[in-house]
Amino acid sequence: MKHFQKIFFTFLFTLSLVFMASSQEKTAKQDQRYIFFLHNAFVEQNDLNVAHPEYGKAEYNEILASFRKDNFIVFSEKRKKNTNAADYAEKIVKQIKGLLKKGISPDKITVIGTSKGGYIAQFVSTFLANPDVNFVFIGCFMDSDITKIPDINFCGNILTIYEKSDVYGVSAIKRKETSKLKINHFKEIELNTNLKHGFLYKAADNWIAPCKKWANGNYDLN
Repeated sequence: MKHFQKIFFTFLFTLSLVFMASSQEKTAKQDQRYIFFLHNAFVEQNDLNVAHPEYGKAEYNEILASFRKDNFIVFSEKRKKNTNAADYAEKIVKQIKGLLKKGISPDKITVIGTSKGGYIAQFVSTFLANPDVNFVFIGCFMDSDITKIPDINFCGNILTIYEKSDVYGVSAIKRKETSKLKINHFKEIELNTNLKHGFLYKAADNWIAPCKKWANGNYDLN
């Protein structure tokens, strides 16, 4: 009898450990956060070892490594030359919807784009139309976009980052005001590096750190 009780309690103890491990794994999966990183046009048009004549090497792999170091699951690829931004955005939307169907909470998903990648991210925001997904648009808005690309509507938790010396990226307040979809959170960061458009070529904390905070749901950027 005692031998049976010992076996029974051992079985219960083992079962409880399995349940705890399963529960912890489930919690870990629920807490996991995902980043879709969309690079700039120079990376699309050139090999990674080619340096821009003014801005230097695009630190694409270093940027991805920085996000992965902080335990984000990162989806990114080097796009084919002359990729159509809207078409590529549709591809990303399908991938995000795939994660959502698996039960991933939309606020655990962040789309980050630099320059042309930022425009793709804006199309993703428009097509997905999910106000709970996070977006970071970096160096990718000019006032003329309102008339040249009228189809873009911001939707989601939106952070924009631009450099004061960069003519290719300014405050996107005008786009926020013309957007017809729901924006739960909106913030902007103006950098002053004097690197012009080259600031987004660097794996620098001045723009990567706010991206990480945003992706972690810190919408106050504290």
